Amino acid sequence: MNTDDSDDSSSGSLTTVEVETLARAAHEGQTDKAGRPYAEHLQAVAEGVRARGGDAEQIVAAWLHDSVEDDALTERWLREAPLSRRTKDIVLALTKRAGEPPEAYAGRILATPGALLVKEADLAHNADPARLAVLDEPTRTRLTEKYARMRALLGLGVPD
Repeated sequence: MNTDDSDDSSSGSLTTVEVETLARAAHEGQTDKAGRPYAEHLQAVAEGVRARGGDAEQIVAAWLHDSVEDDALTERWLREAPLSRRTKDIVLALTKRAGEPPEAYAGRILATPGALLVKEADLAHNADPARLAVLDEPTRTRLTEKYARMRALLGLGVPD
């Protein structure tokens, strides 16, 4: 993804391009439910954030949104990474915790500035009919219902 990198590397923060490279490496070898390289999902979410008017911190968070949850990067790494507090907060808000009720997860997203837009882009890609079409019917049905419920909990309308 070629990004307009508005992160100021002189500030000591990782740039969007550096985070993209890091996220791709961290998720190397991982695949989504359809068997596609996981980095394709990260790129689609980052592009979805950009298309929805997200800022550089949200785009960086999009690249990292599943990194802690999927054990690609540790929470300690995230805490110590040269990233903005807002970016870290968004990533942590989007990190599902074991046994966490969907209502609590949605509440944390809604309470974290900037997180809803990233989650909206994530849900849009996850629920893409072309992605779901390659899954078996029970999985497709389960995921479609799961994503619709999360959209409802977040106050998001029906996807475009």
